[in-house]
Amino acid sequence: MTTTTPLTYKGSMMDEYFFEERCFISEWWNSDRDEDVSVARARVLPGVTTRLHRLRGIMERYIILEGQGLVEIDGRPADTVKPGDVVLIPPGVSQRISNPGISDLLFLVVCTPRFVPEAYEDMESLDGVEADQ
Repeated sequence: MTTTTPLTYKGSMMDEYFFEERCFISEWWNSDRDEDVSVARARVLPGVTTRLHRLRGIMERYIILEGQGLVEIDGRPADTVKPGDVVLIPPGVSQRISNPGISDLLFLVVCTPRFVPEAYEDMESLDGVEADQ
């Protein structure tokens, strides 16, 4: 197989930033060279609940790595998640995750197609009350 395009990309898990959703994100893979998928690691601090939000046109999967969480999807009762669990979140469906534990909640976020900021829709008003859907 001959190609001029690299097949391995070296990332840095140290490039973590705080996202408005109330969690820390480390982008492992999100490139316009691969529109089909993005992979990020999310970190939610103890006692924190992410903002209620949805992604237009993007399917998400949470793959729980460490800690324990309570995930709410589409207004359903919270479901406990732990390492090894996978959460499927269809496009356009409301979601948030809480960390009731004493250590960080870590999970991978796999998006198809890849995550783009303009697809993110915050569903909470500034005072924390759900906005109109």
